[in-house]
Amino acid sequence: MCAQSWKGRGRHLFAKLADVHDRQTRSRNMAAIRGEDTKPELIIRRGLHARGFRYRLHGRKLPGRPDLVLPKYQAVIFVNGCFWHGHQCPLFKWPKTREEFWRNKIGGNVARDQKNFAALQAADWRVATVWECALKGKGRQNVADVIDTLSQWLSCGDAELDIEGLR
Repeated sequence: MCAQSWKGRGRHLFAKLADVHDRQTRSRNMAAIRGEDTKPELIIRRGLHARGFRYRLHGRKLPGRPDLVLPKYQAVIFVNGCFWHGHQCPLFKWPKTREEFWRNKIGGNVARDQKNFAALQAADWRVATVWECALKGKGRQNVADVIDTLSQWLSCGDAELDIEGLR
């Protein structure tokens, strides 16, 4: 076997060992990670709709593409996953592999969130963030309480709201 063909085979073997799943399984796993219409987002949407609030979804013209846009209240709501947005709660843990990649990825998400938040407030939008831990895990809140809090916030006019799980 010549050195060049061995070199190519070595890289191929290493690429297969770097992941515990085959390509098909990894592809299926990655495709299942949703950016829109997540379970926490659907819970918030159903609750607000049942209380008479009407909204637009995924405001593409607004910074950060908020999950819910309520123009009548000049308000937007983000429903953030704790892992992807680096929320310091029990649901967030830094991955043990590829640490530099994940720190850059999640750090970039956090920086982008802050920039979008500031741009929305500068444009006179009110911003609420509902964290995944408020609806999931040991510290989750009652869904009705989360919807009550959002309803009161929409009616009162405060500039921002952050709903997270109980600690």
